[in-house]
Amino acid sequence: MLITAGPTYERIDPVRFIGNFSSGKMGFALAQAFEQMGATVTLVAGPVAQKTPEGNINRINVESAREMETQVKKCFPQTNILVMSAAVADFAPNEPQKDKIKKKDDFQTLSLKKTTDILSMAGKMKKPGQTLVGFALETANELENAREKLHEKKLDMIVLNSLNDPGAGFGTDTNKVTLITQNRMENWPLKTKVELAQDMAHFIVDKLILEPI
Repeated sequence: MLITAGPTYERIDPVRFIGNFSSGKMGFALAQAFEQMGATVTLVAGPVAQKTPEGNINRINVESAREMETQVKKCFPQTNILVMSAAVADFAPNEPQKDKIKKKDDFQTLSLKKTTDILSMAGKMKKPGQTLVGFALETANELENAREKLHEKKLDMIVLNSLNDPGAGFGTDTNKVTLITQNRMENWPLKTKVELAQDMAHFIVDKLILEPI
């Protein structure tokens, strides 16, 4: 198993960054669930405060999208299942400043560049026998956007969650998701992320690997 979790931070200067509100709770719960099923887990974690679950889990800490890209590229070829639950920043500063930007400095605009689409990269790397699962956090046109992502990035499954659902999204202990495969869609009710991770791990193994749908 290879699981990515948490946000990435893209440095503006030594004290500021572009990031998001991801806590990493879902990814860490998935790491624990798969380990309890007997998997050897590599967990690539962005900057989060979560403790590594006990068991056969190798945690690799990263900060930026570039660092996460490097680890996924390195680990994915030896992996049976990759679950990309990390909320990777889409943009990074074009020229991070070496020194702290002061208020008095004449700094009015921030030039950005796109980061590598790690999920799309993994889809292009995927070989027969490997399973690739992505996550989509949407605020509008949720199903349409998720299905487009599923097909364009050559995923076996995408997990859709919406910030419009109470109790779902960043920082919460619960989540409400829709699982979408190439031929199937299941709406799951609000659950704790621990419960959701356990159910999702069994679904991935039972339905995507042992009984492809």
